[in-house]
Amino acid sequence: MNTYNWYSQLIKPTWALPGWIFGPVWTVLYAIIAVTFGTVFYKAFTKEIPWIVALPFALNLLFNFAFTPIQFGLKNNLLASVDILLILGTLVWALLALYFFGQKILVGTGASSYAWIVYANIPYLLWVSFATVLQLTITYLNA
Repeated sequence: MNTYNWYSQLIKPTWALPGWIFGPVWTVLYAIIAVTFGTVFYKAFTKEIPWIVALPFALNLLFNFAFTPIQFGLKNNLLASVDILLILGTLVWALLALYFFGQKILVGTGASSYAWIVYANIPYLLWVSFATVLQLTITYLNA
């Protein structure tokens, strides 16, 4: 059974979005991720921020890129649920780490804040939160 047929036959909640929405949303989100995560990695390479602050951003990319092969390649809803929880967890960790690092360096230094990166990723955080609830629901409905 091909991937489209497999996914279309899964039981989904009534509030699940139509499939055509995902492409345009991810196009915008990947642009945001490219600019903001790229900035974080550049700042880590130039030692403007410590690598420990960049670590959750790297882990988030790893888990994000693993989701599609897990969900649609392996067709494993349970493993995809674990993965999307890791995506959400590392995203929250990344944004908090960067926000608090930015606040720390602002005190008495006049250094610029990294808060814009946190705020720019709010759409990504909202989408991943929605996608997490959706994936967990699909996993439950199809267990």
